[in-house]
Amino acid sequence: MTANPLDDPFYYLNNFQRVLAWLTQRYADVLGSEELRFIEDFSALPRSSQGLLVRLVMRKGLHFRRNKLHYGEIGEIDLAVAPLLALGWVEEHADLTLVELFDVLLKQEVLLCLGHLIEHPKAKKTQWLQALSDHCSQPQPFRDWCPQLEDRLFSVTVMALCDRLRLMFFGNLYQDWSEFVLADLGIFTYETVEFSVESRGLRSRQDINACFFLHQCQQAFEAGEPLESIVTQVDSLVLDNPWLERRRGKLLFQIGQHGERIGDFALALRIYRDCTYPGARLRMIRVLERIGEYALALELGEAAAQSPQNGAEHQAVLRIVPRLRRKLGGPPVPRAMARAVERLDLHLPRVDPALSVEYCVQAHLHDEAAPVHYVENSLVNSLFGLLCWPAIFAPLPGAFFHPFQRGPVDLLHEDFHDRRAELFAACFAELEDGRYRHTIRRRYAEKSGVQSPFVFWGALSEELLDQALDCLPAEHLRHWFNRLLLDIKANRAGMPDLIQFWPQHKTYRMIEVKGPGDRLQDNQLRWLDFCHEHRMPVAVCYVQWAEQGA
Repeated sequence: MTANPLDDPFYYLNNFQRVLAWLTQRYADVLGSEELRFIEDFSALPRSSQGLLVRLVMRKGLHFRRNKLHYGEIGEIDLAVAPLLALGWVEEHADLTLVELFDVLLKQEVLLCLGHLIEHPKAKKTQWLQALSDHCSQPQPFRDWCPQLEDRLFSVTVMALCDRLRLMFFGNLYQDWSEFVLADLGIFTYETVEFSVESRGLRSRQDINACFFLHQCQQAFEAGEPLESIVTQVDSLVLDNPWLERRRGKLLFQIGQHGERIGDFALALRIYRDCTYPGARLRMIRVLERIGEYALALELGEAAAQSPQNGAEHQAVLRIVPRLRRKLGGPPVPRAMARAVERLDLHLPRVDPALSVEYCVQAHLHDEAAPVHYVENSLVNSLFGLLCWPAIFAPLPGAFFHPFQRGPVDLLHEDFHDRRAELFAACFAELEDGRYRHTIRRRYAEKSGVQSPFVFWGALSEELLDQALDCLPAEHLRHWFNRLLLDIKANRAGMPDLIQFWPQHKTYRMIEVKGPGDRLQDNQLRWLDFCHEHRMPVAVCYVQWAEQGA
């Protein structure tokens, strides 16, 4: 029986050492002298000192009270911290601002140390902080702030360095050290992907610095700092890494959207004009219309209609362009007739108000000979994910950076399919000769629970899988899968809520459910139109609640 990694009280240290070993092996050519020296010095520390540093690095903040540090596996904190103090990785007499001081003091301790300056002892701690900000503006060490407290304060000085190491490992800073624990507990299981030097996302020291800089700009934006300054800094960044370029585009797109919300249309237009992030051109058209620049908006809209980026943009400009022509005095443009879709009208009793309308329709239509499943986006995506597993998890350069990825980094990039065209073609070939049924069933068993950007394990069952593979024609699967690959971000959502099978006849019907007052969304309309185009059985079910006792 395999030992549980969490049985070792130093499990967190083992994980940190795994990261250092991984980085030493894969990023030795881009590690800076400071990082290399840190890794070397860290390995020479006593185990208790290593454990204490990692414990502090994994906690929130930079400042930690000695009396609040209790770790059984580490033992005496004063002995463990001494080597860290000697290296300068932990500092004992760092200057604290009043805000930082309040973060490490309890309310009663604030009164004990600063009570002579507090006029209203029963006020809230935040009110004290505001009242004392003018009187206590000069930072000073903890012992000078609080000579009454018999305690020491330790401040970590290598947090930024450890964040850089985490960034290099994960390729981002939103994943943290808890990923190891979740994997060790079996909560998340990840596909094993073969890594090579070419698969690194950060290929140079310049890439590492740029990635960290973009993260800082993102933080500045979220903190509400001046937008013009942030945009100037982001624009000044010199990049030759497509992955980082897309990150920059996404950040600028978010800033442009925020500019729209606060009415800074000039900034939004300036960003959208040069932004290559998907959706920027459509936002620019909408802003131009909003500020009355109808001619410019129409010119850009007509260009988008001729060569749309994706189905969502095409659908939007087909609405916008006729409206702009009317505003410019042009002749009315007749609207395209909506395709006819089978309609179901149901009057159902509201037996349980907590039960969603989809489940009510499912229960009403379900029959042993014609079972109904509430699948929404889960079924088609899962069938695609299981069949195309080798293509999705192919170890291509720039796709996988570390062992805790749910899917490839370039999943939503425009060239995701093109880079794997032969691999997807090999998967789709199984739809032609019938092998796909065996492959999907086998992968369902072999990969059960492994994280995937497409497979909804909680929504699948052997019964659902068997009915789907028996009743869904391979031709329809091929159409769905091709559409997914055209625009994964837009097309993996909006699919009909329910699916009904007739196993005896090997047929099916998809059903989109709409409750009282509910309307079809754009992505749902696109899916319905697609199904109609390829003669796939689909219906829209409109539900009204029957009055009780009527």
